[in-house]
Amino acid sequence: MTMPASILERLFVLIGSLYGGLGVAIGAFAAHALKGRFAPELLATVETAVRYQLVHALALLATAWACTRWPGHWAAAAGWLFAAGVLLFSGSLYALVASGVRGLGAITPFGGVAMISGWVCLALAAWRGR
Repeated sequence: MTMPASILERLFVLIGSLYGGLGVAIGAFAAHALKGRFAPELLATVETAVRYQLVHALALLATAWACTRWPGHWAAAAGWLFAAGVLLFSGSLYALVASGVRGLGAITPFGGVAMISGWVCLALAAWRGR
């Protein structure tokens, strides 16, 4: 069962907005409160996680629009893949830096694949949309 486009639109704007706000907050926290407490390479890891989170927050906003412009499973899949990709990619990097458990880095590529797949689905939504 597929959700109506208006519900997906609202949901993806909500998730994208939360990811955007959290991305700014985490980036500011890392730049100010964590500087000098963590090694530069760990701060660079946080910066990478924040950058991808913010880009995909915007991608979720674009996907919300696509859900009403080209409703269907491709646009919906793009949104869910972007949302999951941020959790897996950025979330695993944040957890790695916070915990020091290097094995968490093994999760990161799954988030990257989800993000790439989201872009492919968004392109398919535009290509196949009515």
